[in-house]
Amino acid sequence: MSIVPQPLTEFPWRILALLLAIAGFGTIVLYSAASGSVFPWAAMQAARFCIFSAMALALSRIPVEIFARFAFPAYGAVLAALFLVELIGGVAGGSQRWINLGFMQLQPSEFMKPIIVLTVARFYAMLPVGEIRRWNAIWPALVLIGLPWALVLIQPDLGTATMIAAGGVTVMFLAGLPLRLFIGTGLVGGAAIPIAFSFLHDYQKNRVLIFLDPESDPLGAGYHISQSKIAIGSGGFWGKGFLHGTQSHLDYLPEGHTDFVFATMAEEWGLLGGALLILAFMLLFRWGIRVAMRTHDKFARLVAAGLTTTIFFYVAINLMMVMGLAPVVGIPLPFMSYGGSSMLTVMLCIGIVMAIDRAGKRRTGTGNWA
Repeated sequence: MSIVPQPLTEFPWRILALLLAIAGFGTIVLYSAASGSVFPWAAMQAARFCIFSAMALALSRIPVEIFARFAFPAYGAVLAALFLVELIGGVAGGSQRWINLGFMQLQPSEFMKPIIVLTVARFYAMLPVGEIRRWNAIWPALVLIGLPWALVLIQPDLGTATMIAAGGVTVMFLAGLPLRLFIGTGLVGGAAIPIAFSFLHDYQKNRVLIFLDPESDPLGAGYHISQSKIAIGSGGFWGKGFLHGTQSHLDYLPEGHTDFVFATMAEEWGLLGGALLILAFMLLFRWGIRVAMRTHDKFARLVAAGLTTTIFFYVAINLMMVMGLAPVVGIPLPFMSYGGSSMLTVMLCIGIVMAIDRAGKRRTGTGNWA
């Protein structure tokens, strides 16, 4: 008999160690961004990670059937909260995204990112196999995605709206809808870009124009991207060294602890630090995709792959953004950027994937996570 209690042996220790390594590195970077002080960012980030890790482990003990049963009710509740944001939501920075609960500011759009994946996956899990290539398999999913997407877009929050749409459409693709549907939609969407551009807010138009030509206004709208590129490039291969970054410490790099934290890290840790961080994220994605491939339940497979892809979008969009390969849309880098909302969302995704992984292990009788 083992002296270690069975519940402890079932914990995904290796994936927890990987998350701890990423979050620990993020805390070190935030410590440096605050010029060698644990306040105000590093200590709070570490505390949040501990709390949200406990939440993820609690989620991992929930049967997958519970997530399937409450997918639609959870979607309805968050959708109602998004409507409530339009009625009584607080305004900050020109955006109306939060509901004041007194003890905290609730941002319902963050919860919609994992819930849209659960909801669309639930819809396709209930759909008969013979209906997957018919119109009845398309329009309900588009309505489920389109309602929250539109509500978040008018807040306005282009980044979160993009994430919601990407998560839902990814599940549609994984469910087996015809490839020609996505190709045709992409062509139509590309043709409609000029029309969609006219409906953007002025600051959103500026972000797109600056993305196309950041040097056109290096001291104005293009300042963020220009300084980010300078910080990343000046780090070289080895970096300038811990606590020796100049762009962030001299306040040349705006938002160096949130959206542009990767630039802060790359300046001090160089290409080597950036490559190791990306490798760690790739190991996380590998784990999520393997969980999806191992499960035989359609709902669980779609959810695991969809939530893993959601985390991938966080990382990919942020890295492209700070390198000038995509417009600045305010997508944080998981476990690195300071902030509780994004970490909560990512840990919700990881907790649900852990639950699917745990259910799969119990069916197969294996304890390997990789």
